[in-house]
Amino acid sequence: MRIAINCRSFLKKEHTGIGRYAYHLVRSLADIDGKNGYQLYVRKGPFSFSKRTPRLAAKNFTTRVDWFGRGLDKTLKDIDVCHFPSPGPIERPQNAKVIVTVHDVIFKAFPQGHTRETIESGERQFQQIREKAAKIICCSQSTARDLERYFQIPKDRIALVYPGVDKGIFYPIKDEESDSAEKVLAEKGITKPFLLSVGTIEPRKNLVNSIRAFHVLRTQKRFPGYLVVIGMGGWLHEDLTALIEKLGLEKDIVFLGFVPDRELRYFYNKAEAFLFPSHYEGFGFPILEAFSCGVPVVTSNVSSCPEVAGDAALTVDPGNPGDIAEALRKIVSDQALKKILREKGLKRANDFDFRKTAGETLKVYEEVYGL
Repeated sequence: MRIAINCRSFLKKEHTGIGRYAYHLVRSLADIDGKNGYQLYVRKGPFSFSKRTPRLAAKNFTTRVDWFGRGLDKTLKDIDVCHFPSPGPIERPQNAKVIVTVHDVIFKAFPQGHTRETIESGERQFQQIREKAAKIICCSQSTARDLERYFQIPKDRIALVYPGVDKGIFYPIKDEESDSAEKVLAEKGITKPFLLSVGTIEPRKNLVNSIRAFHVLRTQKRFPGYLVVIGMGGWLHEDLTALIEKLGLEKDIVFLGFVPDRELRYFYNKAEAFLFPSHYEGFGFPILEAFSCGVPVVTSNVSSCPEVAGDAALTVDPGNPGDIAEALRKIVSDQALKKILREKGLKRANDFDFRKTAGETLKVYEEVYGL
């Protein structure tokens, strides 16, 4: 087979969840498949200095750079299967079969967290996917059900392939790395125990109820430390400042914005608990990252979160701050429970491996090629 993969989601140095998925998928395909030919499609302008062209040592992988915006069809040659690892403008090179990975349908399942423009854009993208994709890869059973529910995609056009977690970045640190972690935390002003929240700051991440739950713990004098929030500002989150001021938590909640992976690993490792009561997730990479670092997790009992967490986390009603606070109270007050959740989380993380993701994705390529 001659396979093309659109690499738009991981051209920048730091990757989001989708970027990590695409990057590790490509690297793992190079590890397991020396038989088929791959062309990695990259669109760059002459001054796109922040975009990094992927380079692989595998001889069956080449990179095709579209410098002038000619389009995928004119840049790639003799392609049988073309994979888009995330939704976006869908082009079909020549007569190639198209595969698209869908990570979520958030704009449908949680429209209150989106603007009209993003909803309309999502509708257009998914109409393209429905028309052009021979197969749609979903990263969770929850997302597969949503595709059937909202877009009437038949089951035989959907393949469930779980992503992995990068254990080269996210792992339990040893004693020799612990001092570096403490130094990084101190430089950012974190000098007390803390609970951790990671994710883009937007409504579906449910930071409002995380803050309310944290306030319950503080009011009950159950936890004297910080709530540390890591993630870039998204949209429709302007009410958080007013809420924090109303609850008198200005000195107790620390927003750090974007944090590079090496430092993010330190925060996962040093947190008392990881808080992820999202209203909706297509997969939930931070759950696995936290598991891989050995931190106890509190997450939602809705969408893909319980699917990913299994029995390794405490699951809560994301709409109930009291429920969230009670789960946190159990963790911070019970060392035996913390140990159990740590062990279960590390074991659960081992169920998600990018080489397995690559192998199952390759089977999808082969199936579509034979259609």
